Amino acid sequence: MRPKKIPVSGEGVPFIGFSAFTTLVFALIGWMVPAVIALAVTAFVLYFFRDPGRVVPHAPGLVVSPADGRVIEVADSAEGSLQGDSVKRISIFMNIFNVHVNRAPLAGEVVDRVYRPGTFFPADKKKALLRNEQNALLIKGDDGLQVTVVQVAGIIARRIVCWAEVGDKLKRGERFGLIRFGSRLDVYVPPHVTIVVKKGERVWAGQSVLASQATDSHN
Repeated sequence: MRPKKIPVSGEGVPFIGFSAFTTLVFALIGWMVPAVIALAVTAFVLYFFRDPGRVVPHAPGLVVSPADGRVIEVADSAEGSLQGDSVKRISIFMNIFNVHVNRAPLAGEVVDRVYRPGTFFPADKKKALLRNEQNALLIKGDDGLQVTVVQVAGIIARRIVCWAEVGDKLKRGERFGLIRFGSRLDVYVPPHVTIVVKKGERVWAGQSVLASQATDSHN
């Protein structure tokens, strides 16, 4: 797995460069209105691919959010899981204005990776879970906890990027991929793990605690 730098994701460099070059060309030939529009596009693309640092909690037994966004569902559901039927799912919707870099929900080894092509329904709809393009990772934590994290494409997002491969060792909060341009992440945890977020809550990748198997504080 290749390391990522901040504050802009490397995946965005070609888009940023193309937009900036187009802006320059329009400006040099005196097409000021297109130049202003291209400059606005460049600013948005730069904003979209931002990759800020995060303060990752270090207490044991925690599962942190793999994505910025809003929790749209907490349910007993195994659809999309790589770890069996007895799991709980936390679904996080990323709109086009959220940071789209994805981070590992726990420290451990990637023991399975499954890509599934599909459609591009709106990512906040339930049928997106079953029918949209998606990429799933099964991560076995250093403490034995297993979690599945699934990147799901949306109606605008048509490109799932995942740098993690089977056998990679991830740190909690480490960057492992992104999705362009608006999508969802599903996290599956075992039934004994306590979920500490609710539907409607906003979460931040690598920083917000989704669930805990520890009995003490998760600060």
